[in-house]
Amino acid sequence: MTTPSALPHAYGGPVITATLRREPADFEVEEIPAFDPDGSGEHALLWVEKTGANTEWVARELARVAGVAPVAVGFAGLKDRHAVTRQAFTVQIGNRPDPDWQGLAIPGVRVLSATRHSRKLRRGALRGNRFRIRLRNVAGDAAALEQRIASVREQGVPNYFGEQRFGRDGGNVELARRLFAGARMPRERRSIALSAARSALFNAVLARRVADASWNRPLDGEIWMLAGSHSVFGPEAWSEALAGRLARLDIHPTGPLWGRGELRTTARAREVERSVADEFAELAEGLERAGLEQERRALRLVATDLVMQREGGDGVVLAFVLEAGAYATTVLQELCDWHGDAAG
Repeated sequence: MTTPSALPHAYGGPVITATLRREPADFEVEEIPAFDPDGSGEHALLWVEKTGANTEWVARELARVAGVAPVAVGFAGLKDRHAVTRQAFTVQIGNRPDPDWQGLAIPGVRVLSATRHSRKLRRGALRGNRFRIRLRNVAGDAAALEQRIASVREQGVPNYFGEQRFGRDGGNVELARRLFAGARMPRERRSIALSAARSALFNAVLARRVADASWNRPLDGEIWMLAGSHSVFGPEAWSEALAGRLARLDIHPTGPLWGRGELRTTARAREVERSVADEFAELAEGLERAGLEQERRALRLVATDLVMQREGGDGVVLAFVLEAGAYATTVLQELCDWHGDAAG
């Protein structure tokens, strides 16, 4: 199975080389919450900035400081360790006074604000993430980079799952194969394995569609997703109305998140998806036996508010916003080959 770093490009390959994440501040991520704080309740809602720390470790440290079990801490999404990130956490402390959140002695962690909230923060409770990424030692064609950024801004990029979904050297997919062969695993490792298998199949379908230039255009029997939502519709006959919506980035073609049940696609779109499932039958059948249901994910990812700023003689800063569940590296891989930490 093709590794994420070797997946086909939509625009003919990168146009520059660069160093990525020489230091954590080169990669900034900020959550865009999907809710407003209640201002009261038994949960402390914390806006946290962390540097060089992973989300689950910070959650455990917050639980330790508050004197509660780790399960009492909630967060909307996992944020990378090798970065400066700002994200929300909730800590269920009931009617007890809040600890001195601003005085926390947790390395690399600052609580920027604290209020009260009525509910535990659940995974996925965010609209998206705002990125600011510094590329150093940039070499290549500056004019080509500007043209490529314009293309990405206007047409989006393939919505691949990023490398961190698959673990070091793709080990999470091998974990899934062991699970499907009968290995017993704790719930957390089982979840990681299932997610990796599903993501690998989706990437394989998307890679086929990138290779034949259909990742951002329809195949017969297409299922569409409304931009900014998980609502899908189709198949339906191709029309000028659909063409206009596709061009305006209002709808996107979709691919399968594999599981039990019939594919919604028909005709050529279904043939592509079925062919990938047959090629990687061990993963597809394992996901079905595990009880997951068929779902859909957009094949196209739109980077909104995408801007580039030159910095010094050989630096470039990119800023953009992605929807929840998307990966910044899927944008970067259409622009550059990089050295450094590849997660994100």
